[in-house]
Amino acid sequence: MTTNTEQIVAYCDQLLRPEQFKDYCPNGLQVSGKNQVAKIVTGVTACQRLLDKAIDVNADLILVHHGYFWKGEDQRVLSIKKNRLKTLLLNDLNLLASHLPLDAHAEFGNNVQLAKLMDWQILSGIEGEPIGQSIVLLGELKQSLSSSQLAAQLCKNLRRKPLHIRGHNRLIKRIAWCTGSAQSYIEKVAQYSVDAFISGEISEQTVHLARELGVDYFSAGHHATESYGVQALGEHLAQKFDIEHQFIDIENPV
Repeated sequence: MTTNTEQIVAYCDQLLRPEQFKDYCPNGLQVSGKNQVAKIVTGVTACQRLLDKAIDVNADLILVHHGYFWKGEDQRVLSIKKNRLKTLLLNDLNLLASHLPLDAHAEFGNNVQLAKLMDWQILSGIEGEPIGQSIVLLGELKQSLSSSQLAAQLCKNLRRKPLHIRGHNRLIKRIAWCTGSAQSYIEKVAQYSVDAFISGEISEQTVHLARELGVDYFSAGHHATESYGVQALGEHLAQKFDIEHQFIDIENPV
């Protein structure tokens, strides 16, 4: 079975509502390719290795979380950008990207999918934003855990040992999380009396902030925490349009 590319793009725009977000890149179709799609490949980042592997498995459309044309980047088509665009255009491949809309989505979002993987209870977004629009979620563990127990669960499920910064000595019950590079939210989530904040990356100042705010911080991996939204969305599109889907994981330790 094949589906018209425009149908898939229009459906994703309707589903993910990118107009609700002030993002750092264009969301939706970034590079136009063939008009009919029989197979979607999903991946976290549209790196050259993902493009090459997508060609090897005869993909028609690549769906990623991290696409191209980021705010502030060099607009010239040189070097790596030239090679990536050349690969897409010569092979008539569509590139569809969703950044913040896919982080926040209430069903297929990275934050919701991470909670599903970890069996966390979602309570709300921050600052009164509803689930589906909030970039950071608040929730609870099913039972209180020590920091070492939570770290072990993250390691098991994400197949990556998290970096843990201890902010206190109590058990962890109330948590906040945001996948990817969201360490800058730690001061904001501390206002909600959370025991721990889980994100993908860490900065030098995050260590001091965690200790002084009394919040345990877990840097669980940018790539690792954002591997599940595109997979869930890809599976949904495959079922809705009766097409094939394959997730390709390009290993990344960060």
